Amino acid sequence: MLNTIIVALLLCVTPAAVVWLCRRFALLGKIGPIMVLYAVGMLVGNLPFMPAELKTVQDILPNVVVPLAIPMMLFGCHFNFSDARLQLKVVLSGFLSVFIAVVSGYLLFGRHLDEGAAVGGIISGMYTGGTLNAAALQTIFNTNGETYVLVNSYDIIISFLYFVFLFSFGIKLFRRLYGQSAVCSVDDMPGLDSSVAASDDNPYRVLCTRGGMRQLGKILGVTLVVVALSAGVALLMPDRWFMVVFILLLTTLSVASSFIKPVRKLSLSYDVGMYLIYIFSVTIASMADFSNIDLQSGANLAAYMIFAVFVSLLLHAVICRLLRVDADSMVISSVAFINSPPFVPMVVAAMRNRGVLVTGLCAGIFGYALGNYFGVLMERILSLM
Repeated sequence: MLNTIIVALLLCVTPAAVVWLCRRFALLGKIGPIMVLYAVGMLVGNLPFMPAELKTVQDILPNVVVPLAIPMMLFGCHFNFSDARLQLKVVLSGFLSVFIAVVSGYLLFGRHLDEGAAVGGIISGMYTGGTLNAAALQTIFNTNGETYVLVNSYDIIISFLYFVFLFSFGIKLFRRLYGQSAVCSVDDMPGLDSSVAASDDNPYRVLCTRGGMRQLGKILGVTLVVVALSAGVALLMPDRWFMVVFILLLTTLSVASSFIKPVRKLSLSYDVGMYLIYIFSVTIASMADFSNIDLQSGANLAAYMIFAVFVSLLLHAVICRLLRVDADSMVISSVAFINSPPFVPMVVAAMRNRGVLVTGLCAGIFGYALGNYFGVLMERILSLM
């Protein structure tokens, strides 16, 4: 028990050290805390002397920090509820892109796998919903356990490459090509991620003051009420609907809370929520297990998943361009589908545009809700090829 607490504390304080280093060294500041934390997490997760308790912490910590982070990051946002057409566009584009990419990838790589159709169904659910959908589909298809473990290990590494592309030049490229009609002004941002590294005004330093601690208590209080209400209602639903209902209620109640003036005045809520996302980033990255990777026997599987991720991103970008969707909405919906809603706040911070936070979360909710059905449909289609 003591070792578990120590491991959890180490993962919780690591972001503080990384943020300090990013502020101290210009090169790290340009890379940004999130990518540095991803690299640190992948390194830590593959050290030979890591304690067994790390697995326990990996299972618990993300499920704690993400539900707390989402409300905190939504409390101070300005919302426009006239974007239903935008939501429909990005959802249809996302599912169509994954459909084309998975089918094409199956013809090139997937049909050479022993359970190619089932793998195609699993990654279809994974890249429109998330790991939750992938686990459910693995149970439905009763695939080999080793294959599923390999799929998850590859997914973490491919997600890292996907984020490297987005954070290094992908977001800038899409913004230049498509425009930023949904972007907030920089003055409206709390100054996180790359701006934390470059700014002399460290928002986390304020938390150490009496006023900061008082505000932190209020933030935690409101957040816990929102989380408790959302979880309480979601627990009344069937297990397969728990995550869908939970995320949906969490988002809805958080948005509703943002219209309450005292809640909206909690200026540090975004900063605190973003720190929790930093914890999530390093913890998730530590799950990458390089020992499970067999480059020779797993080459087709790796190629299939890489093809599915990057071709679906390309297709999503093209379709969104045709539908006149702005760059940030396109990127954040792609992240919601390929990586699931918990990754949305992380990318929102990297883009410095919290105006698309709700767009990403809503796209992810649709993915959670429809991912299992989509995965089963895809497995049936692929098995006929």
